[in-house]
Amino acid sequence: MDYWLLLLLAGLIGLFSGLLSGMLGIGGGSVRIPLLYLIGIPLINAYGINLITIPLTSVFGVILHRKNVKVKQGIFLIIGGIGGTVAGTLLALHYSVNTLLLAVLFVIVSILTVIGLNMYKFAPNLAERFNPNPPSLIGGGAIVNFITGLRGGSGGSLFPPFLRSLKFDIRDAIGTSLFATIFTSTVGAIIFWKNGEILWIEGLVVFLGSFIGVRIGKLASINTKSRMLEIILSTIVVIFALITLIKALLS
Repeated sequence: MDYWLLLLLAGLIGLFSGLLSGMLGIGGGSVRIPLLYLIGIPLINAYGINLITIPLTSVFGVILHRKNVKVKQGIFLIIGGIGGTVAGTLLALHYSVNTLLLAVLFVIVSILTVIGLNMYKFAPNLAERFNPNPPSLIGGGAIVNFITGLRGGSGGSLFPPFLRSLKFDIRDAIGTSLFATIFTSTVGAIIFWKNGEILWIEGLVVFLGSFIGVRIGKLASINTKSRMLEIILSTIVVIFALITLIKALLS
């Protein structure tokens, strides 16, 4: 593929993933990584691009969702999340040569995301046992970020469903998720940078597209019902996880 065409596609991917990030609070990686991989960027480098894009887009997402950010709870998420990010990211880098394994992990994380988002329907009694106290937030943050760190994420895809299980409103879950991912993704990005797995030019182009998309996504979120947000998020996560796996199997 021509390099300039690749950059154009990367920008469009950034725009699309930013739109979803602003609307759904998923960090964008659930869409950004599969699409970058689909246009020919190695999966481990797509992880790196994702990790440098998330902190920047999440900052603007937090500004737009500032009324829905629960700072106190977010701090506890960050405390646990940083430890989980370090462990998951280092493990992903260790297995970076096995693209199929990384793709399988991506699918597993995506399935967990959908289950978590709909936990109050799948297992209502279990969801009711969780409370948004510091131990739950720290422990959950660590587990969530370890899982998402395995596929170059920052917790943004699992934080909203996790917070939903702690009785957060979907919009508060989105705002608090974006707040926490600023810090957890920064830690992951530093680790990838130290290991030389970040494509900076492509990453900048993706970020610029994402920057525009986040604001559009926030406007769409305002006019979308909470249940519809959940349906959209679940559908998108599953579709793009399958794209990643199919691409890995065909490679």
